[in-house]
Amino acid sequence: MDLELRHLKIVRAVADAGSLTRAATALGLAQPALSGQLKRIERALGGELFARGRDGVRTTALGELVLERARVLLPALSELQEEAVRFARSGAAGYRLGGTHGPLLGGLVDRIAHQEPGVPVTTYTSWSEREIAQGVAAGRLDFALVGACGESAPPEPGRLAWLEVARDPVHVMLAEDHPLAPRPEIELAELAAEAWTDVPGDGCFGDCFAAACVRAGFTPACVYETDTASCVHLVQVGRAVGLCRATFPATPGVVARPLAGSPLLWRHLLGWHPAAPAAARAPGVLAHARSAHAEALARSSGAAARRPAAAQPAATAFSITTGTSGTSPCPPARPVRTAAMESTTS
Repeated sequence: MDLELRHLKIVRAVADAGSLTRAATALGLAQPALSGQLKRIERALGGELFARGRDGVRTTALGELVLERARVLLPALSELQEEAVRFARSGAAGYRLGGTHGPLLGGLVDRIAHQEPGVPVTTYTSWSEREIAQGVAAGRLDFALVGACGESAPPEPGRLAWLEVARDPVHVMLAEDHPLAPRPEIELAELAAEAWTDVPGDGCFGDCFAAACVRAGFTPACVYETDTASCVHLVQVGRAVGLCRATFPATPGVVARPLAGSPLLWRHLLGWHPAAPAAARAPGVLAHARSAHAEALARSSGAAARRPAAAQPAATAFSITTGTSGTSPCPPARPVRTAAMESTTS
């Protein structure tokens, strides 16, 4: 029997599970079938890979050797397959854009369609920046238009190249008849007694918001986690306040105001795979994205009250291809983003 990729996957699954029963469940096989396959693999390799015991299995010396090679080969083969798919798909004409929800993605589509009429443009949206970035890394998308909190690293930092589209101070959404609504800017501490509303997401924004509240002297007493429309409704009726990006579109019954001192920042980022053919189009896509941001900012709900120096696009772009240095002020990511950041724009 010749050793195949699926055989290495079986060896890795058994080692990771520590028992044939758990490995069979993970692989979707009956335990007798898995045991039979493992015996054939061991015969092909010339000896036992696992010592069976009452408490499960443990790797033998030969098993350790095979497992060490498998853990190198399997990711390499997976990456090779992703690269092949990426290059095959990137050869097609058109743009495949992914982004989180908001007006920037729509503005980008509009500008590309106007600049290159007849060229197909497709989009994919998700609340998850990681999902969008993984789509680019796997070759399913050409560009990712997502965001990152403060100076935190974007997703897939070692595989994708990133350029900053713009950075904005985070704003607060209020009902238009809220007592603080007439103010040009609002201290976070003034909102200590408010209930908050948010939508799910990934990244570290929830942790950064909680840390900003602690620095302001309070902990949010009530947070409603729900969908975008419900978040906006809760703000409109005065049941809660929420956080939004500076590009939050004008919405009846809602105003957006900057937080004094800009305790929270949001960076709009454009990402792509540096080895993909689409990388050559990155400068043009970046220019379109920056124009879309400027337009969204001009027509946002907080435009009338915005200070002249706030929320301007970055003067210079920067590329990130590796992780952060460890000096980032943002805590590690967690799966839920507090505040309605995702309800506004990528």
